[in-house]
Amino acid sequence: MELIKCFKALSDNTRLRLLYILQHYELNVNEIVLVVDMIQSGVSRHLKILLDSGLLTSRRDGSFTYYSAAKNNITRSLILLLENRPYQEDITCQDLEKSREMIKIRQNRTKRFFKYIAPQWDRLKREVFGNFDLNAMIKKKILFHGNISDLGCGTGELIESLCHDTSHKLIGIDSSPEMLEQARLRLSTIDNAELRLGELEHLPMKNREIDTAIMTMVLHHISQPELPIAEAYRVLKPDGQFILSDFQKHDQEKIKEIMGGSWLGFEKEKIKTWLTDAGFHLKELDFYPVNNGLTINVFTAQK
Repeated sequence: MELIKCFKALSDNTRLRLLYILQHYELNVNEIVLVVDMIQSGVSRHLKILLDSGLLTSRRDGSFTYYSAAKNNITRSLILLLENRPYQEDITCQDLEKSREMIKIRQNRTKRFFKYIAPQWDRLKREVFGNFDLNAMIKKKILFHGNISDLGCGTGELIESLCHDTSHKLIGIDSSPEMLEQARLRLSTIDNAELRLGELEHLPMKNREIDTAIMTMVLHHISQPELPIAEAYRVLKPDGQFILSDFQKHDQEKIKEIMGGSWLGFEKEKIKTWLTDAGFHLKELDFYPVNNGLTINVFTAQK
């Protein structure tokens, strides 16, 4: 990474704005255009210069390319300099507010998807997973001591499968009222199950409230996946167990149409990095083939 090339890339005020925005949010070109209020060709040119300098990274996900600030010491140091520009304070606040709106639009899109798909969700999962019983695999990994929370519990299928194995509290959290309603119907006779409405990026839980956190096939629905992982760390007790499962990165758009989501799965190293950055210690990584040539990775970590 050439320092002179970085300074040249940042010799334009628009590129300074873009780097600062993309330090906080990963956005695609269409979203960036709306944030900075510029034509797409101009935004694309600025993004290319920042990419060539090494200050930005990009990832392809289906038909979209997403951009974010590179995670290295040089980029972080330059961004610290940007934060000390008081004359830019107003425009910076506006940029971050508009960026948050872009993320909110994605979240609302996900909520609309689950609003209509909730009654069919279990059937759709079986269509994608085939005969593979992910809940049974997750169950084998749980230590079963203390309270357990299913983060993104959906229709409550996993909680139902766990209720006979523990007398401790089982807490299901989901951001979709429609999915929680399906869960309430399923779990109506289970005394130790509790359901809460809330975003996984801002869990409705106290610090160190639970002993085991499970996040199964949820992460690909989250625009900023590192946030719910950090939240899982916050709500776990010391030495608490975290089990996370999701698709290995793939290129099958039809799966996104069936199951929704912001991501076409994840590379193993990406999730390992998020776990490490949050403070987790990865204990085990397993992978399982399912229908349509897809693979599900299951990470078991400890706080």
